[in-house]
Amino acid sequence: MKYFISPTKGRLTFEETFDDIMAFVHDMPDEEYKLIIGTDSQVNGDTCFVSAIVIHRVGRGARYYYCREHETIGTGLRQRIFYEASKSLDLASQVAHKLAENGYADVNIEIHLDVGVNGKTKELIRDIVGMISGTGFSARIKPDSYGASKVADKHTR
Repeated sequence: MKYFISPTKGRLTFEETFDDIMAFVHDMPDEEYKLIIGTDSQVNGDTCFVSAIVIHRVGRGARYYYCREHETIGTGLRQRIFYEASKSLDLASQVAHKLAENGYADVNIEIHLDVGVNGKTKELIRDIVGMISGTGFSARIKPDSYGASKVADKHTR
């Protein structure tokens, strides 16, 4: 079973994570929220993948949860970036399904990608963003992809 870590609540199941997100939203239901999912990785022998879920109460703080997995995959940058995106897409699909079950099918989920116009990943932007957008989710790249480049990245080390 996959567990998420909340810096404030500790180790949670996916169900407990979802319930905590909903409690956060219900605490101040009239505020604007963003639901963000991002994945980052670090190669060190095997590859450490960290996927983060961020519930951002715009202008009033946020909570986040992360899941760390170690896997052995090829070390090529292209393969790793696409795998990060697919892990985010899988998690976003699980969250979207759970939201729909609970009457929140209209919630927009942003997937934050660890790619940007500067650096080695710039030639992957069109393909990765197309992959995410083609599934109906919003895609963000650096510098606007803090769910991957800041939150998830913080826990890959």
